[in-house]
Amino acid sequence: MIIGYARTSTLDQKAGLDAQIDELKKASCEKIFEEQVSSVDVTARDNLTAALEFVREGDTLVVTRLDRLARSVAHLMQILDSLKGKGANLRILGLGIDTGNSTGKLILTVLGGIAEFERDIMLERQREGIARAKAAGKYKGRKPTARAHAKQVLELHKAGTGATEIAKTIGIGRASVYRILSDESIQQSLEKIADTAAS
Repeated sequence: MIIGYARTSTLDQKAGLDAQIDELKKASCEKIFEEQVSSVDVTARDNLTAALEFVREGDTLVVTRLDRLARSVAHLMQILDSLKGKGANLRILGLGIDTGNSTGKLILTVLGGIAEFERDIMLERQREGIARAKAAGKYKGRKPTARAHAKQVLELHKAGTGATEIAKTIGIGRASVYRILSDESIQQSLEKIADTAAS
């Protein structure tokens, strides 16, 4: 099955989305997912997630341009890994790239190498910056933002609020909510054991 994905930013006109959809239809897309969200706000791209979940083995995901799909080379590689894991392909109309053929695979392998190279450079610069900051006595490490909300998480949980809603309300990840609740449960168990041992 050929599946299309169209996206414009929240600042773009609706006509831009319609033009993409027309192009995808000409490329024989049988189902098209569309949305109007910013490229940097990956958490809001529900229809991209839905498209990737919908894809099955042998399917091809089609986009008009690369910037309509991925926000960075690293993000593109994540999408490709997801498609590859399902035995599906990616076609980018504007670049003439199709991972269903050897040329497309080669181009995207090169892009993957560039992404890894960029990441290595970034990490090296980060390590050098931390080392300089430590030498100058200015490095304090990353502040644990989720942990700072532990009290609020516990209060909402006691009030009967679910983990997903707590995460949305506070603005932290759901995994962080579960971690805080798990730590609290362990702490309470340890306190009970200590009380039992004392009595």
